Amino acid sequence: MLNLSLGRRRFVALAAAAVAAPALRAQGRPEKSKVSIAVGGKSAIYYLPLTVAEQLGYFKSEGLDLEISDFAGGAPALQAVLAGSADVVSGAYEHTINLQSRNQVFQAFVLQGRAPQIAMGVSIRAMPQYRGVADLRGKKIGVSAPGSSTNMVANIVLARAGLKASDVSFVGVGASAGALAALRSGQVDAMSNTDPVMTMLEQKSEVRIISDTRTLKGTHEVFGGPMPAACLFAPMEFVQKNPNTCQALANAIVHGLKWLQTAGPSDIIKTVPETYLLGDRALYLASFNKVREAIATDGLLPEDGARTALKALASFDPSIKGDRIDLGKTYTNDFARRAKERFKA
Repeated sequence: MLNLSLGRRRFVALAAAAVAAPALRAQGRPEKSKVSIAVGGKSAIYYLPLTVAEQLGYFKSEGLDLEISDFAGGAPALQAVLAGSADVVSGAYEHTINLQSRNQVFQAFVLQGRAPQIAMGVSIRAMPQYRGVADLRGKKIGVSAPGSSTNMVANIVLARAGLKASDVSFVGVGASAGALAALRSGQVDAMSNTDPVMTMLEQKSEVRIISDTRTLKGTHEVFGGPMPAACLFAPMEFVQKNPNTCQALANAIVHGLKWLQTAGPSDIIKTVPETYLLGDRALYLASFNKVREAIATDGLLPEDGARTALKALASFDPSIKGDRIDLGKTYTNDFARRAKERFKA
């Protein structure tokens, strides 16, 4: 009788769970079907998951009518959301920490890159006698935009050599053809940028790479741990008011990440807009292969990665006090976790 009773109870519990499961998995319609995303340098491989999700129609299949506004770098993209002309930023995670230090709470809700994918190099033509970072004093360094993640990586490289940001001049050059032109014309002496720009300059022997976060190993060497990079983030108020919308956005990105796990060269070339290839398909694919492991796999932001980002920012920015930042407010994995389960990413 005891076994029968236990068996009955177990059956009832399992039946109840089966009935409840669809309800738990059910996702409501997006509260805001028209969503605007501001991105800083969309043609960079740094934002490839966003491009893939857009080009393959994954946002549309989630019930979203997406408008993507492209800016020269992460800082102006963020400014668009602060000004109210966009809802969500596709940008570097560390911006959420910077914002909180200024009493503005933004939250990342799906990760696109698990390493910054930024390399820093000096112009071989402008600095043929380069011996070390100290030689950059007084020089012009090209970044996608002042205040962007490319600027942040350059600041860290400088700080490690005992230089301050004020010891150099930062020049915004974008993350595409304009960046190539800036270095080739001598407008800048060095460059901190993403791929495909840096691989193109490197393979044509136009720069000497002095710091590289395009691989997980290189990222660990520069930051001392995992460093989350591109993600979707928005004001906390937006995330709280529009959970179904954020879930739909996270679903589309994680769907794109899943596709990228098995995509071959021909798949990439067919999907990426021609203008993003900068006139050289082979070099674009070489760039993609170089950073492939740095692309996120499941959209989840690692807790130790958040700590690494805070430590990195505090190392060169005295306005960021580690004990005053609540990292728990800078990101949530709730949406990415559900998307991961749905797409088996």
